Amino acid sequence: MNALLLREPGRFEFVDVPEPQPPGPGEAIVRVRSVGICGTDYGGFRGTMPFFSYPRIPGHELGVEVAVVGDGVTNVRPGDRCCVEPYINCQNCHSCRRGLTNCCEHHQTLGVHCDGGLRPLFTLPARKLHLSPALSNAENALVETLAIGCHAIDRAKPTWNETVLVIGAGPIGLAAVEFARLTGARVIVMDRVAGRLEFVRTRLGIADTLPATSFAADEAAVRHLTDGRMAEVVVDATGSPESMGQALGFCSFGGRLVYVGITQQTISFPHAPVMHRRELSLLASRNALSRDFTRIIGLIESKAIDTRPWITHRLPFADTIREFPELIDPASGVVKAVIEMP
Repeated sequence: MNALLLREPGRFEFVDVPEPQPPGPGEAIVRVRSVGICGTDYGGFRGTMPFFSYPRIPGHELGVEVAVVGDGVTNVRPGDRCCVEPYINCQNCHSCRRGLTNCCEHHQTLGVHCDGGLRPLFTLPARKLHLSPALSNAENALVETLAIGCHAIDRAKPTWNETVLVIGAGPIGLAAVEFARLTGARVIVMDRVAGRLEFVRTRLGIADTLPATSFAADEAAVRHLTDGRMAEVVVDATGSPESMGQALGFCSFGGRLVYVGITQQTISFPHAPVMHRRELSLLASRNALSRDFTRIIGLIESKAIDTRPWITHRLPFADTIREFPELIDPASGVVKAVIEMP
């Protein structure tokens, strides 16, 4: 069967791979229907994603249909439509035993550390399948992106009377926006790309948007919007070490900063005049938890989250090699692209 392999940065190719063997106990074979493309995939293509290894079959944002289940599988049956929790954890390390499965010490993300879903069929632990028959295949492919934003907001725990500033209006930043809104907090979004801010205003209904220019101007703009208080919660989804270092300056006294973007570079920031003086909390956010997937399925089903604005580009599996590089260009206007499998 045909799979899409990222041989090395910048080089995709279609390869023939064998069909999966019968599933073992606790396993399921799934038929892939839709695959979302995210910043991790773009980073893998550019060679800038720190955890990506090559050669690799990408694809971790997945809408699938169960094909075959192994012995002992009771949570899904053949024919079930599901989303996939792509974080393969060992279940035995200290982190897993504490319930921190998102940062398992032996963590493997599908499509990043091990082969993912850009192939017709593959095998995975059935416990990583979340039944979602009311969601379309494309909606199921969005659940993982939303889960990243859900976990980031949960790390900061904003309340209804606080302000959340989200820096970076790519898919992960937009996912954080969705969950910040659900807390009742006021949301401000900052980005360098005017088209992204227009999307936030017109499609997500967020009135307070700021074009990122220089730190001094951006700080003054946030101060103006918050009557001088600054933001109690700041979520940096840029992956830019410069932005991540400056983001502390947007925090209010006693504020919380969440890094959900990833960089390989060193981040530096002033300690005494900013972090210490304001007694700030610095938080990392990695992946998501199983409960986040369950919650998001329910929120989409109940229409509390409207996924219709999200998918701006769809492409057939066969056209991925040709169209993928075009999606990286901000001028493409892409928010979320989904690959439709044959």
